[in-house]
Amino acid sequence: MKGYTTPLIVIGVALLGVVGYSTLQFLSPGVAVEAARVERGDISEFVEERGKTRLPREYLITMPYAGRIESVALDEGDPVTAGQIVAQVTPLDLDLDVRAAQAAVDRLDASIYESDDVTVETTGLAQAREYVESMDSTVAAARENVTAEKARLDYSNKNYERIARLARTGAKTEDDLDRARLDQVESDVEYRQSQLMLSAVESIQAATMLLPTSVQQYITRKGLGSDVYRKQKTEAEIELEQVRRNQSLGAMSSPIDGVVLERPISNARYLAAGEVLLKIGRLDQLQVEVDVLSQDVVRVKEGDRVDLYGPTIGTDPVAGLVSRIFPAGFTKISSLGVEQQRVRVIVDFDSAVLARLRDERKLGVGYRVLARIYTAEATDANFVPRAALFRGAAGDWQVYAIRDGRARLAGVKVGLVNDNQAQILDGLTATDVVILAPETNLVDGAKVSPIMHGAETNSTDAD
Repeated sequence: MKGYTTPLIVIGVALLGVVGYSTLQFLSPGVAVEAARVERGDISEFVEERGKTRLPREYLITMPYAGRIESVALDEGDPVTAGQIVAQVTPLDLDLDVRAAQAAVDRLDASIYESDDVTVETTGLAQAREYVESMDSTVAAARENVTAEKARLDYSNKNYERIARLARTGAKTEDDLDRARLDQVESDVEYRQSQLMLSAVESIQAATMLLPTSVQQYITRKGLGSDVYRKQKTEAEIELEQVRRNQSLGAMSSPIDGVVLERPISNARYLAAGEVLLKIGRLDQLQVEVDVLSQDVVRVKEGDRVDLYGPTIGTDPVAGLVSRIFPAGFTKISSLGVEQQRVRVIVDFDSAVLARLRDERKLGVGYRVLARIYTAEATDANFVPRAALFRGAAGDWQVYAIRDGRARLAGVKVGLVNDNQAQILDGLTATDVVILAPETNLVDGAKVSPIMHGAETNSTDAD
């Protein structure tokens, strides 16, 4: 065979020179390419992201104030009804607080009653006033007595002088003179005594006149004490109201019919105010929370149809609707470490579907799901696999269509686009076949041999 190699090469080169390279290309079957037909039907544009189930509201049962909590008997998943006592501060502590506060109020009531009762003081005031009047009479009588004693003394002095003159003439005896002198001395002593008595009763009168004032001041001061007691009672009543309110708050009840989602505290212990005891929610209000890229969320609107699927949902997707789009975005780091700006979108289940999922799949809070949010839909539209599209040098959309067995570059106008398909508004017909993921070295007019996706290989329409 080696002896024939050289002649064969020579013959091949000679043949190439005779028929030409282009003739050989025409004779070749063409470059094998994957291709697909333009299809006609319904197409949807959607955003697809991972999400998780959540509740629109979770109700926290927390310590209303610092105190000792009794053991919490409920477990996660236990059903509760509105008004059901789910946690309890130790009742004995609350009872003691109420009794102490009530005793303080009662004690102040007694003090106010005692302070307001001025019966004795009023009687004393009346007696003091009568005593003052009596002393006024006594002082007046003492003054009259001083006046009388002064008159008697004046008489005794004059009488003694008269007896003394008569005694010098012998008209009166020495005995008469001595009696006149004695009467003079006695009158003087009695006059001085009456003066001393007047001074004494005037001093007593001065002190006595202060008695009504003192009693009245005491009554007034006692009234001020009542005002203080009343203010203290107001404070005590507020304290009593507070401990009674604490007693009421100490029995913590569920605000809704629902289930226990979390139970951070189970054993009896002393806890600070605000400590979370239970988290309660309504599983019949489950929603799906989806974090959508900010550049995609602008196409999402409330009321958009959603398909929810994934292992937690089951083999068949279930329907949902976009109910809320948060007004503010947030930064999130992807699994590849890329910083992304995302916006939270809330999807509601159909109530019947949710009831079935809860019954069959035991769907709960925080379960992972996949969400496909449909942002636009078109019916009876031409569309091609998205892999057929690429950008031209000017940034416009282009495809390679197979016509007469050759790749023909065609500019297209694109409508709705999703992960798999792209709507063609202009540039292709329903009979066209396009090349999928064309190689970069493919040129306009190149001969190709299509391998059809979803149809028989080497379709005659593409030749």
